[in-house]
Amino acid sequence: MNAATGSAIPPTQWLVFQLADQAYATPLTYVSEIIRDGALTPVPGAAYDVLGIRQLRGQIVPVLDGCRRLGLRPVANAADAQAHIVVLSQLVQSQQAEQIGLRVDAVDGLLTVNESDISAAPSGRALRDSDPVRGVVAWKQGFVALLDVHKLCRLTKEVSHAG
Repeated sequence: MNAATGSAIPPTQWLVFQLADQAYATPLTYVSEIIRDGALTPVPGAAYDVLGIRQLRGQIVPVLDGCRRLGLRPVANAADAQAHIVVLSQLVQSQQAEQIGLRVDAVDGLLTVNESDISAAPSGRALRDSDPVRGVVAWKQGFVALLDVHKLCRLTKEVSHAG
């Protein structure tokens, strides 16, 4: 229960996807759409985890490699036919949605999470301020790591870094 209001915190929906044979999820409220992986235009001098840009209904969308962003080694036999780009949106100071694509190996579906079910991320991981893993929840025969979209996409909560 929320101590300030006396009401229970409602469960949230998360989109679960695979990266390097591990399950990750982002809040569904940030997912604007899921598209098939396709041709990207490389960006010279871009960060290692930026695969390129893609035009999506007239808007230029940068696409990050989910595995590279999280420091994971890609699975050698991952089927490219299952690869998708999860388009994440966030309102920025100008009240316009900034979109960023995240390439994932496969999309698994939706997960409903109660705040009380979230555990701290496993110990032994490299801890850093920019760590996008917010916590973990039990899922199927293992767990799914819940990601903070702002940290995952290197967004601030107030202002977009892109111009």
